[in-house]
Order: sequence, then structure tokens, then C-alpha cells
Amino acid sequence: MSDLRTELKINIIEQLNLEDVKVQDIADDEPLFGDGLGLDSIDALELIVLLEKDYGIKLTEPQQGKEIFASVNRMAEFIEENRTM
Repeated sequence: MSDLRTELKINIIEQLNLEDVKVQDIADDEPLFGDGLGLDSIDALELIVLLEKDYGIKLTEPQQGKEIFASVNRMAEFIEENRTM
């Protein structure tokens, strides 16, 4: 399960071009938006693309993103429950 979290962190860093961020800089339970990693709404769209491209998960409700992208832990749980690839 932790492998998925590490993979997610790598994918987030690559997808969002977070050049100054390293995998170990992102805590599993740290908020991705706001005070945590500091992502914004544009980044949320990129994460939606990442879910579809890498895990075959298509979000139909944009509001889902707010809950799903709360932390790496939450993203990993969602992917494990919904992945098609």
C-alpha cells in the first residue's frame, strides 16, 4: 500500500512540475491544498487528468476532487477502491 503512496507522490511531482519538491517532502496525511503542499485549482485539474491517465479513474463530479485530493492517503484509498488499470 505504501508503494502506491510513493508512486502517487512521484506522479504528483512530475504532473505538476514541482521541481523543488522531493517525495520525502510530502507527508502521507499532509493536505495537498492550502496550508499543506499549497496546490491550487489548476493543480486540481492536473490531478484529475493524472487519475484518468494513470489509473483509469474518471471523475464525473468536480466536487469529488476536493475530498479525494485531501491528502496522499485519501488519494491512495480512492485509487485502490476505484482503479480500472
